[in-house]
Amino acid sequence: MRSSLARAFVTATAIAGIAVGSLAGASASFAAPRQAAAPAVTSPRVVAPSAVNNLGLNTARAKNWQSCLNHWGWNAGTVDGQLGPNSWKAAQRMLNADGRKAGAVDGEVGPNTIKALQWLLQDVGLYDGPRDGIAGSKTKAAFWNYNATGC
Repeated sequence: MRSSLARAFVTATAIAGIAVGSLAGASASFAAPRQAAAPAVTSPRVVAPSAVNNLGLNTARAKNWQSCLNHWGWNAGTVDGQLGPNSWKAAQRMLNADGRKAGAVDGEVGPNTIKALQWLLQDVGLYDGPRDGIAGSKTKAAFWNYNATGC
């Protein structure tokens, strides 16, 4: 009888221990989440990755532009039909070297780059609008026509 009483006590203790452990685990899993840590570095200016800006060109015509820039020695990088920072840096270097004042070689298509491109498109007879730095429909149409074929 003594062993069956001891066995019952051990069994009851084990069941109680499992139940308490389960409840303890449950309470931890339902705890409120920790607050996110404060950022290690703060910056007033968030710099997003530079985006592709094909100025209305499809992939084939963008490849023509990249191929020409590479052919002329301006190193636009991989000819992939995506006019990203490397393509625009090459274009900016070319436009600046030709005296068209594209501004900083930063790979971003800002007003100075557009003005310089409009100047180039005027010089080849494809653009008759103002050099206003706005990539409007006339600028995009002229750029589309300029890149109809390779160089």
